[in-house]
Amino acid sequence: MNQLASIRIFTKVAECLNFAEAAKQLGISNSVVTRSVAALEEHLGVRLINRTTRRVSLTSTGQSYWACCVELLKQLDTMDECIASAVGQPAGLLRIAASSLFATTDLPDVLAAYRLKEPRMNFELTVFDNMNDVAPSEFDVCFGAERRLRDSSLVCRPLAQTRDVIVASPAYLARCRAPRTPAELASHDVLVASDAPSRYWEFRDAHGTQRVVVRPILNIQSPLVVKRAVQAGLGIARLSQSVVQQELADGSLRALLSDATLCADERTVWLLYSGQPHMARALRSFVDFVVERYRHTPEESKRKDAIGVGPLQHQSGNTELLWNRIL
Repeated sequence: MNQLASIRIFTKVAECLNFAEAAKQLGISNSVVTRSVAALEEHLGVRLINRTTRRVSLTSTGQSYWACCVELLKQLDTMDECIASAVGQPAGLLRIAASSLFATTDLPDVLAAYRLKEPRMNFELTVFDNMNDVAPSEFDVCFGAERRLRDSSLVCRPLAQTRDVIVASPAYLARCRAPRTPAELASHDVLVASDAPSRYWEFRDAHGTQRVVVRPILNIQSPLVVKRAVQAGLGIARLSQSVVQQELADGSLRALLSDATLCADERTVWLLYSGQPHMARALRSFVDFVVERYRHTPEESKRKDAIGVGPLQHQSGNTELLWNRIL
């Protein structure tokens, strides 16, 4: 028996309290997980896990052993970091949570650029549609795109901003005339992502602020599903510009009501992480890399009409983040 491998497998089962989920996260078969835990129990001469057809739970001995295993694995990670530090390279695994908005726009470029710098780093990514669906403290870092950040005990670093835009497909506009004023939205089919205002949208013009009541025919968590429904011609939606920039560029979606200013349209892209007194070298390296990447904006991209708008410091055209000197 490879005791260290069995300890790692047991620790993952203890975290998940589910053999199949542990196997999935480890990238091994269910049978390997089952055999490893059984071999470890036989080696120790105790039962670590209670198994029934409905649930998995730790025995009292299993709880104590799990705590010891967690500390052991932390020490092993520290030892690995010492070697990595000696050769000048962070190594290990970063557990990252990211909103679907960020995960489908900038994050792949960020990870690719960082791994070119630190090729020994690996990533475990969890994608969410709503910040309420995740506990950021359970990850090494979390990227969220929120209009208003909820209270958090984590360190919250603002990276950039993106704005909402109202869009529809050419097919929908061929069937239903495009709204010429915000008030006309009330007679249109509206699709809403759950993180967007669902009862009314506010607009501002020379005459003041106007509140328009919308009646969604579709309300769903994922902004990516909403985008796909808009492309299919189901209706009009309010989405982050970073999500639809490519579609606006190629004409498969069109921006509406450009003469009216949409209120509360900004979202901030946040980097969240635990402010530990002794942050792991790999995590510190990644945080510093991300913050530095977003700090600098090419001088030629600064335009008076865009509140300091600039692309990211790489050659992708997949986002338009609005820079507002928030670093």
